[in-house]
Amino acid sequence: MIALSPSAPPGVLTSEAHCADLCCYPTREQYFSLIESFKADDFEMCVDLCGVDYLEHPGRSLPQGVVRTRFEVVVNLLSLSKKQRVRVRVQAGDGEPEVASLFTLYPGTEAMEREAFDLFGVLFTDHPDLTRILMPEEWEGHPLRKDYGSGRVPVQFKEAPGPR
Repeated sequence: MIALSPSAPPGVLTSEAHCADLCCYPTREQYFSLIESFKADDFEMCVDLCGVDYLEHPGRSLPQGVVRTRFEVVVNLLSLSKKQRVRVRVQAGDGEPEVASLFTLYPGTEAMEREAFDLFGVLFTDHPDLTRILMPEEWEGHPLRKDYGSGRVPVQFKEAPGPR
């Protein structure tokens, strides 16, 4: 397991990770500073950023000291020069999940944050254009939330002309 950078915020909980060299569990207040310290420590690439809704799994496994919330934002960072991977899991909140945007550090996260906003309702503060990316603007709700009602769109079929 790799160590945190000396510039990382104090008190960030860590653990071993599956398919990563380190997994970090910052608070929302530590989140941006922690990512900033990894960027300064040669983690050149943000490979992935996504939202997770744990409504049906409130007792999931987390290190002692991490306060569980319904929504989580997961970020995977990669250092090509060091050949290391880091996963960051921040608890984003319950009713109105919100974390800082990473756009100023990794501009490629712009679309990933918009997708998490669109599908889960996670707000990213200081995002340059936090608008829907997949759903129509007039769509109500966030379809990947576990409490979003599953609906049905009626399909209208026309009769095929002529004999079969």
